[in-house]
Amino acid sequence: MYIGQWYFLAAISLVFIDFFYLYFPRHKFTCSRLLSTRFSNSDQNNVTLTFWHSYPLPLRVDLIEELPEQFQERNNKNTRYYARNKKHTLTYFLRPVQRGDYHFGYTVCMLSSPLRLLQRRRLGSNPVIVKVYPSFLQLRQFQLMAQTVQNKEQGTKQLRKIGHSLEFDHIKEYVNGDDIRAVNWKATARQASLMVNSFVDERSQQVYCVIDKGRLMKMPFNGLSLMDYAINSSLVLSNVALTRQDRAGLITFSHRGGEFVVADRKAGQLKLLQEALYRINTEFYESDYEKLYLQVRSQIKQRSLLILFTNFESTSGMRRQLPYLRQMARHHLLLVVFFENTELAEMAHGNATTLEQVYNNTIAGKFVFEKKMMVKELMHHGIMSLLTPPEQLTVQTVNRYVELKTRQAI
Repeated sequence: MYIGQWYFLAAISLVFIDFFYLYFPRHKFTCSRLLSTRFSNSDQNNVTLTFWHSYPLPLRVDLIEELPEQFQERNNKNTRYYARNKKHTLTYFLRPVQRGDYHFGYTVCMLSSPLRLLQRRRLGSNPVIVKVYPSFLQLRQFQLMAQTVQNKEQGTKQLRKIGHSLEFDHIKEYVNGDDIRAVNWKATARQASLMVNSFVDERSQQVYCVIDKGRLMKMPFNGLSLMDYAINSSLVLSNVALTRQDRAGLITFSHRGGEFVVADRKAGQLKLLQEALYRINTEFYESDYEKLYLQVRSQIKQRSLLILFTNFESTSGMRRQLPYLRQMARHHLLLVVFFENTELAEMAHGNATTLEQVYNNTIAGKFVFEKKMMVKELMHHGIMSLLTPPEQLTVQTVNRYVELKTRQAI
């Protein structure tokens, strides 16, 4: 009995010591969260936590971050030991897959001494709202693709320039080898020597990214919808176009009207496009291509490059929209970009050991073949098309744009 009483008194004493240690007013503990005011969608964004305390012994901290509900993270508890009078940092990464406002809550820190008999709850960083924008981190990755030399490692094909553009640069004296068709006879008469016009690659052409907001663009792939892939690619492509002195614009459409940003290359154009792409969302209706055609005819007067991001899952669905695509291709240079279903492609080329697997592979192969036939049918009607997997959308689209600029097709 006496031994039990002594053990009980010792336990009570240790609890009081632990309480006095954790709640002594001179001991301080701070926790701060450092993160960007905006996140890049579909990219890894880092969050840094900084800790400091003045307790004489190492402090055990059970960390619970109140993450935004979009991450659906329930098991985010982290335990660390921190020494005295030394700043410690903890960095973790978050990959958002939706655009919008993300509400971060408190950083809850449960402090305990080496005895670990009691825990003291301390709130670290205050709640904060972070906006998730279309992937602006990809802008740096594809910055070099805006140059004249194309990226061969990403499958870009070097093309020879044919003909010469019509944008005048300056008048110079004729030298052996200049094109005699560029002779400026008025300047020749004034200077009493042969003068020729010098031209440069035509610039300030209009490039519009046209994004379908219909139900087919809501299909998911690796956590992102097809429209989010199109949004990220549109932002990168617009940056490349502005770098090459072209004017970038944006059109979105669904069963009703959407956003329209006039093509321009002013200083804040990329910011304007980013804000417009941040707000758009998919809708559960089939898109109205007739309204898109009427909008293009009424609002875009100059011949432009239209890059249409959409998706067709059947030949009949594509043929319903074909008359409007042909009308737009008559007045503008139209490039239709739609998506390859990589899961069906893998299924079609998989090994079949049962009758059911043979049936599934055959049906998957039929859908894959139908997508390829859509490309041929669009080309038959004089419409350029690009069939690409979602993860290669940005690379393939930028390469095709650079190719068209090199060919001077715009």
